[in-house]
Amino acid sequence: LPVEGMRNVLITSALPYVNNVPHLGNIIGCVLSADTFARYCRLRNWNTLFVCGTDEYGTATETKAVEEGLTPQQICDKYHALHADIYRWFHISFDYFGRTTTPHQTTIAQDIFQRLLARGFLLQDSLQQLQCETCQRFLADRFVEGTCPFCSYGEARGDQCDKCGKLINAVELKNPQCKLCRGVPVVKPTQHLFLDLPKASFVAGGGDGAPFPHSPPMGVPLQLEEQLEPWLEQTWARGDWTANARYITRSWLRDGLKPRCITRDLKWGTPVPLDGFRDKVFYVWFDAPIGYLSITANYTEHWERWWKNPQQVELYNFMAKDNVPFHSVIFPSSLLGADDNYTLVNHLIATEYLNYEDGKFSKSRGVGVFGDMAKDTGIPADIWRFYLLFLRPEGQDSAFSWSDLLLKNNSELLNNLGNFINRAGMFVCKFFGGTVPEMVLTLDDKRLLARVTLELHQYHQLLEKVRIRDALRCVLSISRHGNQYIQVNEPWKRIKGDEQDRQRAGTVTGVAVTMAALLAVLLQPYMPSVSAAIQGQLCIPPDCFVLSHSLTCTLPPGHRVGTVSPLFQKLENDQIEALRKRFGGGQAKQAPPASACPAATPPTPGDPQLIQVLTEEVAKQGNHVRQLKANKAEKAQVDVEVAKLLELKKQLALAEGKTPEVSVPKGKRKK
Repeated sequence: LPVEGMRNVLITSALPYVNNVPHLGNIIGCVLSADTFARYCRLRNWNTLFVCGTDEYGTATETKAVEEGLTPQQICDKYHALHADIYRWFHISFDYFGRTTTPHQTTIAQDIFQRLLARGFLLQDSLQQLQCETCQRFLADRFVEGTCPFCSYGEARGDQCDKCGKLINAVELKNPQCKLCRGVPVVKPTQHLFLDLPKASFVAGGGDGAPFPHSPPMGVPLQLEEQLEPWLEQTWARGDWTANARYITRSWLRDGLKPRCITRDLKWGTPVPLDGFRDKVFYVWFDAPIGYLSITANYTEHWERWWKNPQQVELYNFMAKDNVPFHSVIFPSSLLGADDNYTLVNHLIATEYLNYEDGKFSKSRGVGVFGDMAKDTGIPADIWRFYLLFLRPEGQDSAFSWSDLLLKNNSELLNNLGNFINRAGMFVCKFFGGTVPEMVLTLDDKRLLARVTLELHQYHQLLEKVRIRDALRCVLSISRHGNQYIQVNEPWKRIKGDEQDRQRAGTVTGVAVTMAALLAVLLQPYMPSVSAAIQGQLCIPPDCFVLSHSLTCTLPPGHRVGTVSPLFQKLENDQIEALRKRFGGGQAKQAPPASACPAATPPTPGDPQLIQVLTEEVAKQGNHVRQLKANKAEKAQVDVEVAKLLELKKQLALAEGKTPEVSVPKGKRKK
């Protein structure tokens, strides 16, 4: 529970739909990012509560139940257990992992609804909705599929297009189909309730948009948007919102808020407690964020001390960018309108998307690694955690790559981090009988410790701003400094010299093992099992696992270490190639160099949409090539990716109506 005088941090991770098996992009987008930050908060000794759970109500569950021939409750039970197992394997350290199908969810959601109703923030209106006459039911969004009216994607859902990301009203779909029977639905009116978001919304009497008897007197302005905007400005000034979260929220406000429907014609959901609507349930995006509160209520009966305590509690929301509007506009508006001293989000942390190789994750096509498959690869959970956090899509989309996973494991983990920690521990065991030697620091040693302290400060600054990926670079920099320090001082040679040399070998070994102990603590948010292994090997006292901004000697002279063994294993090319094929679906084959590709049909010059797509692809591929070169990737791999980049540039030039430049191979000039 929150403690007065302490920093009380409440962390939520976007609730995953219960019927989906999360892929690596889902995992890094919310639960893994939130877990890393929660672990850091605990290392700082901040009073931290980290909650999440499965989002179980709504159309998606009903759809899945129909597909699998089960009841919605059976689907929820089956997939909740699957999610819990996946997150347990990934070492996600929830304080409580719950679910939304609970009595607390009904009680809290209905209370917020009643408070909104009593304050005049709800409207009744007629909604044109698709009805399947074969199934004899109004079709909720996810029971409809068709062509997106914005980008013409042929498999858009009735609520959102997965390709362009835009929200859709199901009746706007072209060529709609009922997902249950594949029949063509018809448009019919049905009554629904709306959250009245617009700014100058005055209560009107009678007809569509009519208020309820509970509403304030006629002509009283309802200022929901006017409450939201100043709250956002204040929160942005004080809190850490990612740039994409601010941009997406501003775009919603710029376009003008509209009333948002909060009810659906479904059976599986939180019942609407109002006459005339008792056959309906709350729409999932009104209902689901309330799950954070109800899940906390299942964790503790004193849940209100977290969720109705903005004076003492800092709230961090973690999610992918497609969830931003619901957490930055709709949910805060509901809580502001309910007017019950709710804790509102202070820091909204949204990632971009993680793609898979050159495409998207797809369970149906067998493309990409999903959470339940990762543990069958033979690669430990902490390696997955490290790689996903290393390429976390913080400022732009990133892509999982098998060859890059091999490269990062073998270079950053095995040769850099693991090599340093293993050598530091082995020197203590081999040269000093397992006891940390006395240290006499020279100016060079103090310079090294100053550099390490600088990296430590940077680590804190970045993680306090939730720049998780960049902070990981600081950890790797410290071990890189350590390896260079050992190479320059060569303690394995000095230990064989005179007394002065042996003393120097002792100092270098003592400093190195102290740095290794620090790395065990800094790694804990990222690789908890590896951190625990280092702690066990070096016998680091548990009370050392509290982080401060200063570098302290946690393993003093005389401290005895345990048995030291390698932390990481090399990944082999044939092992990775087998995994690439296994999870590649239709993308398993390595793309040939552009010169080996058959001539493609030239793009139509002047097509603005194609030019935009190709421009983005050129930028993305260019970044990929630069990253490979920076990481000193093998020349053959770089050449393949450069060939792809040149082909994309050629296609872009043709689309712009220009003559493509002919690339001249670089080489030594003849004298």
